[in-house]
Amino acid sequence: MSIRLGFAMCGSFCTFKQVIPQMYRLAEEGYEIFPIMSFNAHSTDTRFGSSASFVSEIEGLTGKKIISSIASAEPIGPKKLLDILLVAPATGNTIAKIAAGISDTPVTLAVKSHLRNSRPVVIAVSTNDALSGNAANIGSLLSRKGFYFVPFSQDDPQGKPCSAVADFTLIPDTVRYALEARQLQPLLR
Repeated sequence: MSIRLGFAMCGSFCTFKQVIPQMYRLAEEGYEIFPIMSFNAHSTDTRFGSSASFVSEIEGLTGKKIISSIASAEPIGPKKLLDILLVAPATGNTIAKIAAGISDTPVTLAVKSHLRNSRPVVIAVSTNDALSGNAANIGSLLSRKGFYFVPFSQDDPQGKPCSAVADFTLIPDTVRYALEARQLQPLLR
């Protein structure tokens, strides 16, 4: 039986072209991928690409319709649809909501619903305020059982000193470790 992986994407649009190749890698490794997108990630066209092209590529890759509404995310927990849930990219907004227990988007509700089964959640940080306003939220999730982080670092210490981003190439390794209830180290790169 293949591992059922929820792959939730938030609106850090500049990272989509780094994150989606990891979805391909996970599919090649045999994971059954259930795509999930926040409202903004699913519907916003940006200078990094059109939402329709991203949706089409992801649905083509996974063979599944993207979970993009509150109603479609809610059954994740009650039906035990996933073995593990990855949020990549995880924006500061989404990290803050998860830390505060707010579940008002498909991604945050997917996390809440999935956690009811005590199954792992992997977070791949991508936020300009990781070392300022969101530091407490990241720390909160780091200290909670069931949360694992893709190793991350400052992406532009001089130009954006509070910004941090995950090393997305480490997503597959982090997922494997999280399935064994272990954090891939070193966490800070």
